[in-house]
Amino acid sequence: MSTSHNESRGRVRVVGFFILLIWGVLIARLLHIQWWRQEDFTSIATRQQVSSETILARPGDILDRRGRLLATTITVPSFYVDPAALDNPHDFAAQVAPVLGLSAEKLSWQIQEASSRRFLWVKRRLTEEEQQAIEALQLPAHVCGMKVEYRRHYPQGSLAAHVIGLRDIDGQGRGGIEQTFNEQLQGHDGKRRFVRDARGHVLDVLEEVTQPPVDGAEITLTLDAVIQLRLEQQLDELVKQYSPCGVCGIVLDPQRGEILAMGSRPTLDPNRPQDASELAWKNLCISAVYEPGSTFKPLVVARALDLKTIQPYDNLDCEHGAYRMGPRVLHDHHPYGFLSVSDVLVKSSNIGMAKIGESLGNEELYRLALDYGFGQPTGVELPGELTGLLRPYASWNQYSTGSIPMGQELAATPLQMITAHAVLANGGRRITPHLLKSAGTPQPQHVVVSQVVSPQNARWIVQGPLHDVVARGTGTKAKIEGIEVFGKTGTAQKYDAAAREYSHSKHVCSFICGAPANDPQVLVLITVDEPQGGNAGGTVAAPIAANVLKESLQYLRPHQVVERPLEGSAQ
Repeated sequence: MSTSHNESRGRVRVVGFFILLIWGVLIARLLHIQWWRQEDFTSIATRQQVSSETILARPGDILDRRGRLLATTITVPSFYVDPAALDNPHDFAAQVAPVLGLSAEKLSWQIQEASSRRFLWVKRRLTEEEQQAIEALQLPAHVCGMKVEYRRHYPQGSLAAHVIGLRDIDGQGRGGIEQTFNEQLQGHDGKRRFVRDARGHVLDVLEEVTQPPVDGAEITLTLDAVIQLRLEQQLDELVKQYSPCGVCGIVLDPQRGEILAMGSRPTLDPNRPQDASELAWKNLCISAVYEPGSTFKPLVVARALDLKTIQPYDNLDCEHGAYRMGPRVLHDHHPYGFLSVSDVLVKSSNIGMAKIGESLGNEELYRLALDYGFGQPTGVELPGELTGLLRPYASWNQYSTGSIPMGQELAATPLQMITAHAVLANGGRRITPHLLKSAGTPQPQHVVVSQVVSPQNARWIVQGPLHDVVARGTGTKAKIEGIEVFGKTGTAQKYDAAAREYSHSKHVCSFICGAPANDPQVLVLITVDEPQGGNAGGTVAAPIAANVLKESLQYLRPHQVVERPLEGSAQ
């Protein structure tokens, strides 16, 4: 009996010992967690409750040179759903899709695909009507809600659309200034921390902001919205009158290289980019390439005068309209005999220019094209600028000697052409054209690349032959009463690659003009691609360019402009 009793008591002691041991381990573990690992578990708990949220930086505004608003940012609501908190995606989609113009079936599928997520955009940047319609549904707040986002707004609509560009739904710049200065305009987002409950509801916003947002910089352009509007109105008139494939125009301050206006047709409204055609996205001022034709001729004459291969008082035999250069015969539109250097430009004689080309030679012709900036980007602050076409010197031949001085065998963008003519207008200096006036801090007034033409010969070209082109030559439709206008017409045949010859029916018409001739302040270029019912730069482009020039001067220097352009005949 006693033995059995002792054994029983022993077993009780053993069991008791193990129970005490287990309790001891548990208590020790609890003390360890409480005292030694408290910080670790507190950190874990905090991470499970504290979340971070991005504080959006406000993109900077874009202004014209006088502070007029071209692009700004407004706040709009965006609608989201918490898929994990949604019991019936099908019913939810059936409710909200119709008022948001969405497919209920597609929305239901998207929510089910994201069922494990806590956030899904339903539709971003709602209209006021859409917001009111969603609020009227009185949906449960723990399932869905609104977040405020920024949306880019262009208060001037399509004005200067190709220059400004736009920002996509994610706030990234696409095209124009918006793309070039995306980083400066965008700014830097900030972050803040807040506490959520188990269902994801915000309980408290922590005071500390881990990273404050830095709003985007304000960009001021050289554009003037008034001049831009006048230019675009004139481009629209060209489209109505001639139904061209495309048309573009530039207004430039030749002394500083500031672009006062730049327009292209067709165009788009950056507030509604979804309505734009494919061609409407192209800024023809920097993406259209064409042979300059006669607008190239004054540049060649200026170089020949500088090198003294001709003199201003020389007379050139224009061979009565036919001149053989090697195996080909060049022709003029009229059978001219001897013409002065000035009249070679005034009457736009191809034969006279070919002879000047012979006096220079191919090597110098190639060098002058490079010096004026052909075959190179101008450096304007726009994405997508083409370099034009200037073939390597090794591929030039005897035909080039006559073709290049006539503005053939090379191609340029409209911006390259007006930049080259600015050399003549500003006393021979090649200046980088630019659109940026300031990005938080003022920019340099202008950047001189090189002295291309001597001041005296540049002045002679502008005040002599180019003035006479408007006074009595092919550009008489560009006369403005009371203003000494200078200019040059250009009518270039388009090359037909299939036929391997120049087309007789497809032309690019252009006109470059400026004023006043004794102190050029404004240059205007109008380029028209395949106008219907006209094929001469003096007829198609010159009147429009004159209107833009007159209205620009009237706005900038009103005391100098008296009346509308005078009537005249173009050759």
